Amino acid sequence: MRVFVTGATGFIGSYLVPELIKAGHQVVGLSRSDKSAEQLANAGAEAFRGDVNDLDRLRAAAETADGVIHAAFNHDFGNLKQHSEEDRKVIEALGEAILGSDRPLVVSSGTGLVRRSKTESPATETDGHFSSAEFSRAATEEAADAVIAKGGRVIVLRLSQVHDTRHQGRIAQHIKFARKKGRVAYVGDGQNRLAAVHVTDAVTLFKLALEKGVAGARYHAVGEEGVPMRDIAEVIGAGLKMPVESITGQEALDYFGVIAPLAAIDLAASSSLTRRQLGWETRGQDLLTDLREVDWTAA
Repeated sequence: MRVFVTGATGFIGSYLVPELIKAGHQVVGLSRSDKSAEQLANAGAEAFRGDVNDLDRLRAAAETADGVIHAAFNHDFGNLKQHSEEDRKVIEALGEAILGSDRPLVVSSGTGLVRRSKTESPATETDGHFSSAEFSRAATEEAADAVIAKGGRVIVLRLSQVHDTRHQGRIAQHIKFARKKGRVAYVGDGQNRLAAVHVTDAVTLFKLALEKGVAGARYHAVGEEGVPMRDIAEVIGAGLKMPVESITGQEALDYFGVIAPLAAIDLAASSSLTRRQLGWETRGQDLLTDLREVDWTAA
């Protein structure tokens, strides 16, 4: 299969491209620079020069592909609404390119966008999502819904906290705040949880979703249903050699800034349906083990 990948040289993409090539696919990766084009060439992929917000270029690349994986997203929380609406337009453009065919479009979303159907239960694949009016990042799932409604073969892959020993996604923000404040904090009793998955397991699921995903399905890239935030804070504290303490919800805004709402809620999620439907198995290290092996001089 000729597969067009956005975000091909990012954290997930750097693992995903070799995984797809190993499986026998021909990969075309979106590239904005000579450096990223060289990175793709070294991995055995073809570079397609352009920016993710150049919609005409995206359509052109997607129209010549047998399948598309959209793994790019700008996670700058300071401009989340703008980036979310840009992502909506990207998915609309990619969707236009695959309409009228059985070619798959795999769109990356997040388990944090799920509106949980049961109080304190892990989010499931069949749970609906928030609206973009409630949480701007949900524009991604709304855009996917719109393409599905037109008959497009869109598969939504909801990512949990993706990690290895070098990258920890949102947890990198917690490390940044700890360095700034001189202490590591969690909210309340710290029993609110964060679902997580090792990056190697996440890219295996991307490949399975591309090859076997059902149109309109939601799949969860979740290796661990929920790691307590207090446990995460204690590992960070040990790594940074800083005190660890509980703070109140009111204090969280001052400490965590724009991610304060995320720091206080439970984000546990299940992948039971995903495992059954796609035969997905996880083998990567757990989140706390990866955190303990972080190079704290560089984190």
